[in-house]
Amino acid sequence: MKIKGTCKRDGREFLVEQVIAAGGECPWDGEPFEADYAVVLVDALRDAQDAGARLVSALERIADVRPAFELDGSTVLGPLRAQLEKLERNVVARG
Repeated sequence: MKIKGTCKRDGREFLVEQVIAAGGECPWDGEPFEADYAVVLVDALRDAQDAGARLVSALERIADVRPAFELDGSTVLGPLRAQLEKLERNVVARG
């Protein structure tokens, strides 16, 4: 899983891998996304990327064994959407 984001300052897209490699800075303008908590941010981005890949892999394995049940997608996607919506609501001052 490759998680993408968009910088709230300049609107440019990036891959989470780029932000991790840049130590929490925007790969385009070099400004920190969160100056006071860069290490926390980088660790959390790495965790999200790893957890997403593990979730996709686990769901693929579940689907491959063709169990006699369905999973309720809203119980997987609902909590993820709630956190993504929180990120969208946070506003960054420009300039």
